[in-house]
Amino acid sequence: MTPNQLIEFAWGLANSQLEFLWIIRPDIISGYESILPPEFVEETKNRGMLASWCLQEEVLNHPAIGGFLTHSGWNSTLESISSGMPMLCWPFFAEQPRNCWFSETKWGIGMEIDNNVKRDEMESLVKELMVGEKGKEMKKKAMEWKKLAEISAQKSTGSSYVNIEKVINDVLLASKH
Repeated sequence: MTPNQLIEFAWGLANSQLEFLWIIRPDIISGYESILPPEFVEETKNRGMLASWCLQEEVLNHPAIGGFLTHSGWNSTLESISSGMPMLCWPFFAEQPRNCWFSETKWGIGMEIDNNVKRDEMESLVKELMVGEKGKEMKKKAMEWKKLAEISAQKSTGSSYVNIEKVINDVLLASKH
Protein backbone atom coordinates (compact mmCIF):
# COMPACT_ATOMS: atom_id res chain seq x y z
CA MET A 1 0.00 0.00 0.00
CA THR A 2 1.24 3.48 -0.74
CA PRO A 3 0.99 6.36 1.74
CA ASN A 4 -1.66 7.95 -0.50
CA GLN A 5 -3.73 4.74 -0.59
CA LEU A 6 -3.61 4.59 3.22
CA ILE A 7 -4.91 8.16 3.42
CA GLU A 8 -7.70 7.45 0.90
CA PHE A 9 -8.76 4.32 2.80
CA ALA A 10 -8.72 6.22 6.09
CA TRP A 11 -10.82 9.14 4.88
CA GLY A 12 -13.25 6.88 3.04
CA LEU A 13 -13.76 4.97 6.28
CA ALA A 14 -14.10 8.18 8.30
CA ASN A 15 -16.55 9.71 5.83
CA SER A 16 -18.79 6.63 6.03
CA GLN A 17 -19.70 7.74 9.57
CA LEU A 18 -19.86 4.04 10.60
CA GLU A 19 -18.19 2.27 13.50
CA PHE A 20 -15.12 0.22 12.63
CA LEU A 21 -12.21 -1.88 13.81
CA TRP A 22 -9.13 -1.40 11.63
CA ILE A 23 -6.19 -3.73 12.05
CA ILE A 24 -3.36 -1.77 10.52
CA ARG A 25 0.04 -3.43 10.60
CA PRO A 26 3.06 -1.16 11.10
CA ASP A 27 4.62 -2.53 7.88
CA ILE A 28 1.56 -2.01 5.68
CA ILE A 29 3.37 0.71 3.73
CA SER A 30 6.59 -0.52 2.17
CA GLY A 31 9.50 1.62 3.29
CA TYR A 32 7.35 3.90 5.46
CA GLU A 33 5.89 3.91 8.91
CA SER A 34 2.10 3.64 8.87
CA ILE A 35 1.03 7.00 10.20
CA LEU A 36 -2.56 8.16 10.02
CA PRO A 37 -3.31 11.87 10.05
CA PRO A 38 -4.15 13.24 13.51
CA GLU A 39 -7.35 14.69 12.00
CA PHE A 40 -8.48 11.16 11.06
CA VAL A 41 -7.79 9.87 14.58
CA GLU A 42 -9.69 12.81 16.10
CA GLU A 43 -12.61 12.45 13.65
CA THR A 44 -13.07 8.73 14.40
CA LYS A 45 -12.08 8.49 18.07
CA ASN A 46 -15.63 7.75 19.29
CA ARG A 47 -16.51 5.20 16.58
CA GLY A 48 -13.25 3.67 15.47
CA MET A 49 -10.75 1.31 16.99
CA LEU A 50 -7.24 0.91 15.63
CA ALA A 51 -4.97 -2.04 16.45
CA SER A 52 -1.83 -3.55 14.96
CA TRP A 53 -2.85 -7.22 15.36
CA CYS A 54 -5.84 -9.41 16.20
CA LEU A 55 -7.03 -12.99 16.21
CA GLN A 56 -8.74 -12.74 12.82
CA GLU A 57 -11.06 -15.74 13.21
CA GLU A 58 -12.31 -14.50 16.57
CA VAL A 59 -12.96 -11.03 15.18
CA LEU A 60 -14.75 -12.39 12.09
CA ASN A 61 -16.98 -14.54 14.29
CA HIS A 62 -17.91 -11.69 16.65
CA PRO A 63 -21.55 -10.57 16.26
CA ALA A 64 -20.55 -6.88 16.16
CA ILE A 65 -18.61 -7.35 12.92
CA GLY A 66 -20.62 -6.74 9.76
CA GLY A 67 -18.00 -6.89 7.01
CA PHE A 68 -14.36 -7.60 6.28
CA LEU A 69 -11.87 -5.66 4.19
CA THR A 70 -9.42 -8.24 2.85
CA HIS A 71 -6.64 -8.70 0.32
CA SER A 72 -8.46 -11.94 -0.63
CA GLY A 73 -5.74 -14.38 0.28
CA TRP A 74 -7.01 -17.94 0.44
CA ASN A 75 -6.85 -18.22 4.25
CA SER A 76 -8.72 -14.94 4.77
CA THR A 77 -11.28 -15.93 2.14
CA LEU A 78 -11.90 -19.28 3.86
CA GLU A 79 -12.13 -17.62 7.27
CA SER A 80 -14.66 -15.14 5.87
CA ILE A 81 -16.76 -17.89 4.32
CA SER A 82 -16.59 -19.98 7.51
CA SER A 83 -17.72 -16.95 9.51
CA GLY A 84 -20.53 -15.93 7.16
CA MET A 85 -18.81 -12.60 6.58
CA PRO A 86 -19.27 -10.50 3.42
CA MET A 87 -16.10 -8.89 2.08
CA LEU A 88 -14.63 -5.82 0.49
CA CYS A 89 -11.82 -7.28 -1.58
CA TRP A 90 -8.60 -5.48 -2.46
CA PRO A 91 -6.40 -8.09 -4.15
CA PHE A 92 -2.78 -7.58 -5.17
CA PHE A 93 -1.09 -10.75 -6.49
CA ALA A 94 -0.93 -14.55 -6.63
CA GLU A 95 -4.34 -16.15 -6.01
CA GLN A 96 -5.90 -12.98 -4.57
CA PRO A 97 -7.46 -11.59 -7.79
CA ARG A 98 -9.03 -14.97 -8.56
CA ASN A 99 -10.38 -15.36 -5.01
CA CYS A 100 -11.82 -11.85 -5.24
CA TRP A 101 -13.41 -12.64 -8.59
CA PHE A 102 -15.07 -15.78 -7.18
CA SER A 103 -16.21 -13.90 -4.06
CA GLU A 104 -17.86 -11.23 -6.18
CA THR A 105 -19.11 -12.95 -9.33
CA LYS A 106 -19.73 -16.57 -8.38
CA TRP A 107 -20.45 -16.59 -4.64
CA GLY A 108 -22.09 -13.15 -4.25
CA ILE A 109 -20.25 -12.36 -1.01
CA GLY A 110 -17.68 -9.78 -2.09
CA MET A 111 -17.19 -6.42 -3.76
CA GLU A 112 -13.87 -5.43 -5.34
CA ILE A 113 -12.12 -2.18 -4.51
CA ASP A 114 -10.33 -0.49 -7.40
CA ASN A 115 -6.53 -0.66 -7.02
CA ASN A 116 -6.37 3.12 -7.34
CA VAL A 117 -8.76 3.57 -4.42
CA LYS A 118 -10.32 6.97 -3.79
CA ARG A 119 -12.01 8.06 -0.59
CA ASP A 120 -15.43 8.59 -2.24
CA GLU A 121 -15.39 5.05 -3.62
CA MET A 122 -14.24 3.65 -0.28
CA GLU A 123 -16.97 5.52 1.58
CA SER A 124 -19.60 4.27 -0.87
CA LEU A 125 -18.42 0.64 -0.69
CA VAL A 126 -18.28 0.65 3.13
CA LYS A 127 -21.82 2.06 3.34
CA GLU A 128 -23.13 -0.42 0.76
CA LEU A 129 -21.51 -3.34 2.58
CA MET A 130 -22.73 -2.34 6.00
CA VAL A 131 -26.18 -0.81 5.45
CA GLY A 132 -27.03 -1.07 1.75
CA GLU A 133 -29.32 -3.53 -0.01
CA LYS A 134 -26.43 -5.22 -1.82
CA GLY A 135 -24.65 -5.62 1.53
CA LYS A 136 -27.73 -7.22 3.07
CA GLU A 137 -27.96 -9.67 0.16
CA MET A 138 -24.24 -10.42 0.45
CA LYS A 139 -24.67 -11.13 4.19
CA LYS A 140 -27.53 -13.51 3.42
CA LYS A 141 -25.42 -15.35 0.83
CA ALA A 142 -22.41 -15.37 3.17
CA MET A 143 -24.54 -17.09 5.82
CA GLU A 144 -25.62 -19.68 3.24
CA TRP A 145 -21.96 -20.34 2.40
CA LYS A 146 -21.18 -20.60 6.12
CA LYS A 147 -23.80 -23.33 6.50
CA LEU A 148 -22.38 -25.19 3.51
CA ALA A 149 -18.87 -24.92 4.97
CA GLU A 150 -20.10 -26.31 8.29
CA ILE A 151 -21.80 -29.24 6.57
CA SER A 152 -18.71 -29.91 4.46
CA ALA A 153 -16.41 -29.88 7.50
CA GLN A 154 -18.61 -32.45 9.28
CA LYS A 155 -18.46 -34.97 6.45
CA SER A 156 -14.74 -35.77 6.73
CA THR A 157 -14.77 -37.16 3.20
CA GLY A 158 -12.81 -34.52 1.31
CA SER A 159 -9.71 -35.54 -0.61
CA SER A 160 -7.34 -33.83 1.85
CA TYR A 161 -8.96 -35.63 4.77
CA VAL A 162 -8.94 -38.98 2.97
CA ASN A 163 -5.30 -38.53 1.92
CA ILE A 164 -4.07 -37.62 5.40
CA GLU A 165 -6.00 -40.55 6.87
CA LYS A 166 -4.35 -42.85 4.32
CA VAL A 167 -0.88 -41.53 5.13
CA ILE A 168 -1.43 -41.88 8.88
CA ASN A 169 -2.82 -45.39 8.53
CA ASP A 170 -0.05 -46.46 6.14
CA VAL A 171 2.66 -45.06 8.42
CA LEU A 172 1.12 -46.66 11.50
CA LEU A 173 0.73 -50.00 9.73
CA ALA A 174 4.28 -49.82 8.38
CA SER A 175 5.67 -49.01 11.84
CA LYS A 176 3.97 -52.10 13.33
CA HIS A 177 5.83 -54.44 10.96
